[in-house]
Formats: sequence, structure tokens, C-alpha cells
Amino acid sequence: MKSLQPTPTPIVQINTLTKIFRDFWHRPKARAVNNLSLNIYPGEIFGLLGPNGSGKSTTIKILLGLLHPSSGTVTVLGSKPQNVITKNEIGYLPEESHLYKHLTARESLDFYGKLFDINKEERRKRTDELLDMVGLTHAADRMIGEFSKGMARRIGLAQALINDPKLIILDEPTSGLDPIGCRQVKDLIIALAKRGKTILLSSHLLADVEDVCDQVTILFNGSIRASGSVTQLLEKRDSIRLTIPTLSPEKLKEVLNVIRKKIGSEPEIDHPSLNLEQFFLQVVAKANETEAENMSGAASDTKVAAFLKTENQQPKINN
Repeated sequence: MKSLQPTPTPIVQINTLTKIFRDFWHRPKARAVNNLSLNIYPGEIFGLLGPNGSGKSTTIKILLGLLHPSSGTVTVLGSKPQNVITKNEIGYLPEESHLYKHLTARESLDFYGKLFDINKEERRKRTDELLDMVGLTHAADRMIGEFSKGMARRIGLAQALINDPKLIILDEPTSGLDPIGCRQVKDLIIALAKRGKTILLSSHLLADVEDVCDQVTILFNGSIRASGSVTQLLEKRDSIRLTIPTLSPEKLKEVLNVIRKKIGSEPEIDHPSLNLEQFFLQVVAKANETEAENMSGAASDTKVAAFLKTENQQPKINN
């Protein structure tokens, strides 16, 4: 008899969450979140999508303990979001990275490390590893005020990881990054999940979400309008695409005749293609092979910081 795997305990549990903003006289002004229920499991990359005003930011602020629910329950890592110990296990990259422009990249990461009471030697070690991970070792001693938006975004991502969090909340993580930087961040997100980190990703760039997320929930007016795995939501079950090697015109005609007779209609024919991101990265990779690297921005090779430990990952389940 097959033994069933135990259902993992969710990292984030939201049950019938409602958030109503009220005016000075305590009259209902806006229902930002309406009866929201969802679970996020260990090692999962969870995409939270929706247009402006759909309730994404309000939900994230409640998970961070910055707002209180009007009704419903929310637990993060088994505790209320306001729990200080819980906050130490969360890494957060806001939509706009509010960094101190007069600090260097190294000083900035050291500052955030102090907020988590990390000792000096460990702060230095983590700072070096994170700067290498986000490709900014060469710019470690430049003031952040001199950085491009993309470089500042990389430092914002590094500060979200300085405390080696179990839950990482990323709001528009690829904002301001070039295609290479976007690909690196997406690869990093996948690598972190493989190490047992749980990631909540909110983004307007749907291609980013499609590339990395295991589960997706789409909000509109504070309510869930669609939820499931990316494959479940996007797969067209009423048609099949068959990919075969290039054939001569005569053989192709024979194959099409057979298919036409079997299905009673004309099949569609096209050639497989790369998306623009894949093509761009191929072109740049070839250029890097032939030209010496002289970087003034961010480096193109990154790796996950060693201190971001592998967690004892529980098996994920699909809702």
C-alpha cells in the first residue's frame, strides 16, 4: 500500500480576510480586501497578481504586520504577523527601494544587518556574499545615490536577504532592471526556492510571474478571480501542438494529408520560436565570449550567497 505524504503546514495562512478602510468618522470608505483565503506552502513561489487597486499591496502590508485585518485571520510562520520573532524571519523588497543615498552599497547592507542584530563578522561575510550575488562587488564602495535604478534595485534585493529569511516578499523585484538583470533575478528566485525559501511575488510583469511561479492568484476588487498552478491556468486543453523536425515539401504534404483525414479539418502550421528575452540573452552571451568585460554597471554572472542556508523543505502540494 502506498504511504501518503503528510500535508505540509503552510508558511502563510489567510482565512476569509477582509480589510475595510474607514474615514475620520469611522464610516466605511473602501473595501480593499474582500473575504480572501489562500495558503502559501514551504518552498513555493507564489504569484499575487491584479491591476492597481486590486488589494495586493494591502494584503502584503497585512502579512508584514503594518496593517490589521478588519475581519478574518492571518498567520505567518505559525504566528501573528505583528510578532517580532516572525518579522525576523521575513525579507521584504518594497515596490520602491527607499535606500539611504549617502551610504555606499557596503554600508547600506551593513546598516540593515545591524537592524537584525547580526554580529560584525557575520555582517561583513554576508555583505560580501550578497554583493557578489547581485553583481555589485566592484561598486561596493560607491554611494547608492550614484547608482542607476537597476543597480539600486539589486541592492534592495540584497537587503531583503541579509537576515537569511524563511519567507521572502518581493514587490515588483525586476522593476528598473535590464533583460539580463531580469533573468538573473528570476534565476535567483528559483534557486532560493530550491533551497527551501518561500517566496511571495507581486508583479505587473506577467512574463516574470509565468517564468518562476508555482501557484498564481489573480485579484480584482479585493477578491480572488482565478487561482491555480500556472500550467492549469494557461494550458489549452482543447488543442495539441506537435513539434517535428523540418521535412521536405513532399513529406510535409503527406503528413498533412494524413492528419487532415484523421481530424477532418486543416491543421495549423508554424515554426517554434524563442521569445525576445531568450533571443536577447543569446546575443549578449555571444558578445561576452568575444569581448573583454569592462563593467561600470552590474556584473552579468551571479550566484546564490552561501549563507542563505538550505531549509528542511517540506513537500509542496498543488491546490
